[in-house]
Amino acid sequence: MTATDSSIATARHAARAAAEKLADDIVALDVSERLALADVFLIASAPSERQVNAIVDGVEEELSKFDLKPTRREGRSGGRWVLLDYSDVVIHVQHEEDRVFYALERLWKDCPVVDLQLGDDASAKAAAGTETE
Repeated sequence: MTATDSSIATARHAARAAAEKLADDIVALDVSERLALADVFLIASAPSERQVNAIVDGVEEELSKFDLKPTRREGRSGGRWVLLDYSDVVIHVQHEEDRVFYALERLWKDCPVVDLQLGDDASAKAAAGTETE
């Protein structure tokens, strides 16, 4: 089983919104075969708590245009790691230091990378670097 088209579309919208708020290393992983609770993990990072929160605001604003609201939001007050749970898509926006420490891409390295269609930028290159065959 692979991620649904609607989950991938949601992840792409969220990724574009994160990129507009200057998120770093935006990567999406298809976790549908390993995790029954979600199809896609979207991971992005920022160098400060303020920017983490700005990215979260941008993502929520963009997805609300499609009548999507998170069923759960965690970590907003700290601004170090915010999790937005949209059921089929779980978005992790992390401070750069926390992203390195927790290394979600390494934990889920056996999952395929989702093409976010962000163009030829650093995020796309980062995604290609985490892909396994």
